[in-house]
Amino acid sequence: MSKQGDTPLLDALNKYRKEEPISFHVPGHKNGHIFSDKGIDTYQSLLQIDTTELEGLDDLHAPEGPILQAQQLLSSLYNTQKSYFLINGSTCGNLSMIMGTCSEGDIVLVQKNCHKSVLHALRLAKARPIFLHTMINNEWKTAEGLDPVIVHRALKQYKNIKALILTYPSYYGVGSNIEKIITLAHKFGVKVLVDEAHGAHFIGEPFLKSSLSYGADIVVQSAHKTLPAMTMGAYLHINKEVMDYKSVEQYLRIFQSSSPSYPIMASLDLARFFLATLTKADLQYTKEKILYFREQLSFIEGIKVLGHNEKTFDILKLTIQTNGTFSGYEFQSELKKYGIYSELADPHNILLVLPILKVGQKFPYMQAVNIIKEVASYLQRESKLANVDVYMEDTKSITELEISFAEMATRNKVQVTLNNSIGNIAAEMITPYPPGVPFLMDGEIITRKKVEYLKYMIGLGVKFHGGDLLKKDSILVYE
Repeated sequence: MSKQGDTPLLDALNKYRKEEPISFHVPGHKNGHIFSDKGIDTYQSLLQIDTTELEGLDDLHAPEGPILQAQQLLSSLYNTQKSYFLINGSTCGNLSMIMGTCSEGDIVLVQKNCHKSVLHALRLAKARPIFLHTMINNEWKTAEGLDPVIVHRALKQYKNIKALILTYPSYYGVGSNIEKIITLAHKFGVKVLVDEAHGAHFIGEPFLKSSLSYGADIVVQSAHKTLPAMTMGAYLHINKEVMDYKSVEQYLRIFQSSSPSYPIMASLDLARFFLATLTKADLQYTKEKILYFREQLSFIEGIKVLGHNEKTFDILKLTIQTNGTFSGYEFQSELKKYGIYSELADPHNILLVLPILKVGQKFPYMQAVNIIKEVASYLQRESKLANVDVYMEDTKSITELEISFAEMATRNKVQVTLNNSIGNIAAEMITPYPPGVPFLMDGEIITRKKVEYLKYMIGLGVKFHGGDLLKKDSILVYE
């Protein structure tokens, strides 16, 4: 019987590597024997476990050996009915759980500040999304979670709702009202699907609890975001009360590569092991280091370390707000010059994602404090930023797209200037990245406020996914 201290897949790969096998199979680098001299030193050790579905190494799409054992340990840790390794990121998890739950024409309630992959999945499913607009934190100038009152109103307003799709926590680490909302949805017989990309470490104190513990039906987590897993490594969990999940499994086979990465899978095995074997002392040490870091940053002029209700906030997220004399984008850009890379910037803030540490483990917190102090002082003197208020759209709390996904496929698209786009229906999705939350959705009415704020973001140098014509002051709309 496997225990949380075991690493079945990593052990199988290490056994394979030590055998010094001769490869007459894919991949073409033959366990690292064939590779470019320029990169061999960087990749050599990884290539020795970058293999294929050989006997003894199991198959992600039909696991019977070490992959199955590793996934069972993952399920045991999160107390689920079944858990899966994802090697195509949370994106493929969101696609699979939504496509496996929703069909054409199904009414789906969707938290408005969702990741773009959620919208891609709804479009593929040809579902009918009803958007629930999020609460705005006026101090942080960011969107947070949903108001249960709005959720209840939507549940009463629409009949035969197939699912409620939540984002927990927000990109900035806020996870309020999740238990109330899940309970409310289940009272109406609505399935709850959660994009918990930034919550793989949510196992309780000093972290938040996973939405799984509150009864969410299917949950997707990006292990690589907050746990020591390789990029694109993620988890999908089926809660114990879910009756039928075979369709979700089918879509995992569709959306996941048929040649899954063993290094990524092994890192997921290790990430689970890392989380499961953290001691109380490790967790306390991590918390103390974070609190000290926050305290030292709070003494720096020109910035503010934002705080939140401890019970609804992820301590691994640290948001630093400027005093308005310089933008978050300027702050992020200047910090890069000193080798500090933040997770994201917005017009007012930068976001830092902090590490989970073992007792005694070092992290250059004080070096970062000194650099942040120097950069903040410099920007207060040199920045020419004109301060602006947070973007606030005059809108109802519950909205729909102007046209269905089916109609979008039949309508012509035309290029117009941003000013001339006002009042038209957007024919493309424009998404600041990171965090990957769409600012303008395909099928959404373009308002004057949207255009004004879009121009402001362009002026600040924001990077977008979509909106290829923005550099020409243009956008695509439906005729």
